[in-house]
Amino acid sequence: MRPEMTDYSHLNPLVPPEAVALWIEALPRPVALTGGTGFVGSHLVDTLCAAGVKPRVLVRDAAAPRWIAGAPVEWVPGSLEDEAALERLAQGAGTIVHLAGVLRAGSQADFDRGNRGGTAKLVATVRRVAPEARLVHVSSLAAVGPSADVQGVGPGAEPMPISWYGQSKLAAEDEVRGLGADCWWSIVRPPAIYGPRDTDVFEFFRMASRGVVAVPAGERWLTVAWAGDVVRSIMAAAVGRPHTVFHLGESEPLLLDTLISELCGAGGVTAKTLRIPPFVVKGAGAIGSALHRVGWQRLPLTGDKARELLACHWTARTVESMQELGIDRQTTFPEGAARTWDWYRGRGWLG
Repeated sequence: MRPEMTDYSHLNPLVPPEAVALWIEALPRPVALTGGTGFVGSHLVDTLCAAGVKPRVLVRDAAAPRWIAGAPVEWVPGSLEDEAALERLAQGAGTIVHLAGVLRAGSQADFDRGNRGGTAKLVATVRRVAPEARLVHVSSLAAVGPSADVQGVGPGAEPMPISWYGQSKLAAEDEVRGLGADCWWSIVRPPAIYGPRDTDVFEFFRMASRGVVAVPAGERWLTVAWAGDVVRSIMAAAVGRPHTVFHLGESEPLLLDTLISELCGAGGVTAKTLRIPPFVVKGAGAIGSALHRVGWQRLPLTGDKARELLACHWTARTVESMQELGIDRQTTFPEGAARTWDWYRGRGWLG
């Protein structure tokens, strides 16, 4: 059983303020966030607070702020469905970072409502009360879809999302683009993100700790990103070129077998790889979706996620984007995995 999700990492953030000092200095303020209590958002909040920036954070329940309890932030109670809350969040803001979204849902309509619909409401609010603000929209590689080859898709590739989640994230991007040239906006597309506080890639760490890692059969390559590098990229995008789409993540894709080997090596564990036939993955996803619809909201595998898992290459061409953002060095997977193992073990998530 996982412990309560509360710590005080704003006192010792994953990305220390000196690592982003130039971007912090250039960042228009006040800074407002949606999704600031989540995995990546909370690390961004930690860095801002450690740098002396007090961000506004949209939160459904200020009494249960998850990872950033105790952080010196300005709480804005509400949600993306609450127009009055969005106005309080955006009014007078210099920079707005939109991280909130729906990762799992039981239907396409639920994904659309949470991702496109929520973004549409935020965009309308920005246009109405904060047209001078900079809007950084954190999308996903799922919005453009998997790559037909190992080298990956670039930011200018024609989007071909294969999942309801990806389609909803692409639709959310279109809402942001609807701001046109009159407003400042940029879009970042991270791939699979791992690091402290993550609960998705965590499943691979958990399987490795138990000695068996189950993966879909077949050769698969993927691009990954350390949470700290995503935080740095978001801040760089906020002071970078507007009306631009950036692809985030390591410059070289990893073969899934290599990733598992490096993950095990970083944790000092040995695990066997169990290759699952595609029809089994699809069946398990269908069962997960059915359970999700009756209230099991935290299941890691649904039909939508199964479609994504079975794609061959979730790889992105990132070199040009990372160079433009000024990210000259990223955390390698073995280095980041070792730090993530330490964090999971230190908090009792893994033995």
